Amino acid sequence: MLKSKTFLKKTRAGGVMKIVREHYLRDDIGCGAPGCATCGGAHEGPALEPQPQDPASSLCPQPHYLLPDTNVLLHQIDVLEDPAIRNVIVLQTVLQEVRNRSAPVYKRIRDVTNNQEKHFYTFTNEHHRETYVEQEQGENANDRNDRAIRVAAKWYNEHLKKMSADNQLQVIFITNDRKNKEKAIEEGIPAFTCEEYVKSLTANPELIDRLACLSEEENEIESGKIIFSEHLPLSKLQQGIKSGTYLQGTFRASRENYLEATVWIHGDNEENKEVILQGLKHLNRAIHEDIVAVELLAKSQWVAPSSVVLHDEGQNEEDVEKEEERERMLKTAVSEKMLKPTGRVVGIIKRNWRPYCGMLSKSDIKESRRHLFTPADKRIPRIRIETRQASTLEGRRIIVAIDGWPRNSRYPNGHFVRNLGDVGEKETETEVLLLEHDVPHQPFSQAVLSFLPKMPWSITEKDMKNREDLRHLCICSVDPPGCTDIDDALHCRELENGNLEVGVHIADVSHFIRPGNALDQESARRGTTVYLCEKRIDMVPELLSSNLCSLKCDVDRLAFSCIWEMNHNAEILKTKFTKSVINSKASLTYAEAQLRIDSANMNDDITTSLRGLNKLAKILKKGRIEKGALTLSSPEVRFHMDSETHDPIDLQTKELRETNSMVEEFMLLANISVAKKIHEEFSEHALLRKHPAPPPSNYEILVKAARSRNLEIKTDTAKSLAESLDRAESPTFPYLNTLLRILATRCMMQAVYFCSGMDNDFYHYGLASPIYTHFTSPIRRYADVIVHRLLAVAVGADCTYPELTDKHKLADICKNLNFRHKMAQYAQRASVAFHTQIPSLKIEDTVFHVFDKVKVKIMLDSSNLQHQKIRMSLVEPQIPGISIPTDTSNMDLNGPKKKKMKLGK
Repeated sequence: MLKSKTFLKKTRAGGVMKIVREHYLRDDIGCGAPGCATCGGAHEGPALEPQPQDPASSLCPQPHYLLPDTNVLLHQIDVLEDPAIRNVIVLQTVLQEVRNRSAPVYKRIRDVTNNQEKHFYTFTNEHHRETYVEQEQGENANDRNDRAIRVAAKWYNEHLKKMSADNQLQVIFITNDRKNKEKAIEEGIPAFTCEEYVKSLTANPELIDRLACLSEEENEIESGKIIFSEHLPLSKLQQGIKSGTYLQGTFRASRENYLEATVWIHGDNEENKEVILQGLKHLNRAIHEDIVAVELLAKSQWVAPSSVVLHDEGQNEEDVEKEEERERMLKTAVSEKMLKPTGRVVGIIKRNWRPYCGMLSKSDIKESRRHLFTPADKRIPRIRIETRQASTLEGRRIIVAIDGWPRNSRYPNGHFVRNLGDVGEKETETEVLLLEHDVPHQPFSQAVLSFLPKMPWSITEKDMKNREDLRHLCICSVDPPGCTDIDDALHCRELENGNLEVGVHIADVSHFIRPGNALDQESARRGTTVYLCEKRIDMVPELLSSNLCSLKCDVDRLAFSCIWEMNHNAEILKTKFTKSVINSKASLTYAEAQLRIDSANMNDDITTSLRGLNKLAKILKKGRIEKGALTLSSPEVRFHMDSETHDPIDLQTKELRETNSMVEEFMLLANISVAKKIHEEFSEHALLRKHPAPPPSNYEILVKAARSRNLEIKTDTAKSLAESLDRAESPTFPYLNTLLRILATRCMMQAVYFCSGMDNDFYHYGLASPIYTHFTSPIRRYADVIVHRLLAVAVGADCTYPELTDKHKLADICKNLNFRHKMAQYAQRASVAFHTQIPSLKIEDTVFHVFDKVKVKIMLDSSNLQHQKIRMSLVEPQIPGISIPTDTSNMDLNGPKKKKMKLGK
């Protein structure tokens, strides 16, 4: 059956356009119940169980399926994900509404419906002849959708009765909308609120803890006084932002002071780019990363950023008077120059809440069900939850979700989601680390794995189309020890004309990951491989990362090759890009490659190739440094793991050899060459990488540190910075130069991916290169996969597709990649910190110049299980009231000391 859907749409010019769309109705859509004689059991995807037995409900003891409305899906997803909840009918109407309102929940519900064990069935009610409903005159879209859901629920109950005479199967409508529930009952549909149904599951009392508190008013603290001002509605906020009364920006809570935050203002307003917020009432229930509207205060009320470290450690959530006393501590006498634009939050434009990891702070009141949850991330406020499992959850890492924040509550309301395990356990802490940095780490789904090549795999004649056979070349790879995801390999040989041919060969990952399929979508979502101390979270499944795409020796592998003809001065005469097939002759570590280069007795083809590469790399590096490229150190830690327990048994800083630099130089050269090529071919659609120059203020810490040793660091250009770092040597302190370079890395801006058609500034400050991209690591970076696709089209080795030349979609991909790379970097640092427990040192009231040598006693303070700290007690030099005696064998960490050293990560 064909229906016409008509609606009016406003044009950009201000006119109104009538749009008519055809809407097909079918009568062959299955109900999802196996064995249904009426529809022949026809269904797509996972089906419902024929006779659902669990969960046992005191409200509806007979076998039943659940049919939730949109708000239940949006707000009670934690309940629906629980293993106890099965046999759920998800209507097309509901799924479409969820998709429009919350992408994260939509992704979670799609994952649940793909889980065969959950028996969730998606019913396309909008195309079923008997369940489709048209919008009536005067009926809004929301009411029409509510009616469509009730019509589908009623149809299901009538339909299931036809299965057999003694069939007792029911469909239970779950809704938290009081009016919708009343109408459903009037129409003869069994209906309950989510809370009523969950509380009826007597065998699963733990599910009650996972219920979201939906109404802020209903969950206000009894007799609590109003603490916060009301948030303005979105319409008023939009008007205020348009008129300039309010500013829109991202709320960034302070890690060190729970009563202070900044709002990074969106747009080009340079004068008030960052606004300070101080005090509970001015923060007004905003949470880290929320998009908020702020009102600037009068200049007479502006404040300076506080130097006070203040953590919220109170148990009494209603003791607001103490907060006001603490707020007065923040306001110290400062000069007018230190005052910054100051404001207050007047409304929330978009909440960016996520599930939070942390620990339960059990209430002191015996038998209380209401407790405070302390997140691991200090930027997130404590969350009030109700749970009957407090004794079980104490001392364990748990996940909690926020539901709302009433005006008369010191803390937001939330609900328990999941128990992760005991504090301090390696598996638990790793899970917390991944969740807190939003690293996708679940096993790859069957939908993703279905797009992998079938094994055994071999190169076919079809694979060789538009591909050069380079298996005769003496190619080898050079990587860290234990590397299994080998992205790149190299070769160097002398040509008959006396010039040199140098090749960089990169794994052809884009051959296996085709645009738009589930494997491609998951790789794009993950964005990067994440390397932790004891494990690796792959961007692509292991069959590709450690096998078919890894350029191991003595096996044929597909590659994308960048080949230069150079003279002996490393000047490029010709450049060629080609898809290829290679057979690496050796997989070497940096140390093994260095031994070959340095050995007087080795002159085989591989060693000759390596020596040629090393000689050219030194010339290339010298040329880069002369142009102003920076050579900075970063302390990279490698752990030696126990082969059986996988516990770290030793650690060392990464040792850099000539061969590290050799590989780096040719990877940089390949990336620059490819960047030029794809920008020539796709001036508006090239995926590039830039590194902005830091503002002068970023260098203050570096300049001051060098000045403490009577050294001058110039920062006006990258070249002058590089040259002054080269000169910054101390005969009595050989490690000083490395420390200054490490410090310089902390002054740098973040390098970012961008679309060439959306930006004018391409310059890479750190490399002193006018253009740059990432081509050399497609196994572990999705950016490189896109670059491979662009290059393949540019050289006629593959065909294009619409998204590849859509600069807005490419800009969205870049935004996700930048976020994923930043989170991967933070996760890696957190992993090192967890395994080494070595924070930085700051001593109150005592001035030590940077790089001064001290002797300290180091002790682990486990008094706070969630935030364990290394405590350092000063031994030398001796400072009265600070230092401890040289003989510290019997010294108690918590013994009598007048002043404490404060440590911060």
